[in-house]
Amino acid sequence: MDPLAKLVAIEEIKRLKARYFRCVDTKDWVGLATVFTPDAIFDLRAVNSVPNPLTGAVEPPISQSDADVYRGRYAVLAMIHAAVETLVTVHHGHTPEIEITSETTAAGVWAMEDVIRNAPDAPPLSIDGYGHYHETYERLDGVWAIKTTRITRLYVRRG
Repeated sequence: MDPLAKLVAIEEIKRLKARYFRCVDTKDWVGLATVFTPDAIFDLRAVNSVPNPLTGAVEPPISQSDADVYRGRYAVLAMIHAAVETLVTVHHGHTPEIEITSETTAAGVWAMEDVIRNAPDAPPLSIDGYGHYHETYERLDGVWAIKTTRITRLYVRRG
């Protein structure tokens, strides 16, 4: 792939991830469906685990359960819908590191921040998370989509 085509692909993947964040936060389930490949995988085994900056110990330990891995577009969508449908969420992605690995595949790491609150009429809930999305992408019929996602954390504040 020539350098200009790589730059275009990287920009398209950036727009794809921006659409993912917007669709999650606005609860646009139809739009969110267009973000993932049919065989998408969303791995949440490490989403609640945070490394201690002094010891490196991860608490709680990273899950080894396949129940925390969602396979297929509709399983991924159902998980996201159930997780956030009654919450106010704000997701930000920063400083993407995107590598085009072929004409139709790519990999990336995004620094992320998510802010999660209960709806105003619900009991208080406050979670602020920081970490990374580790992803792969596939170009299907000329359009990039997320093939795999794994979230890791650096810090989580609950209040």
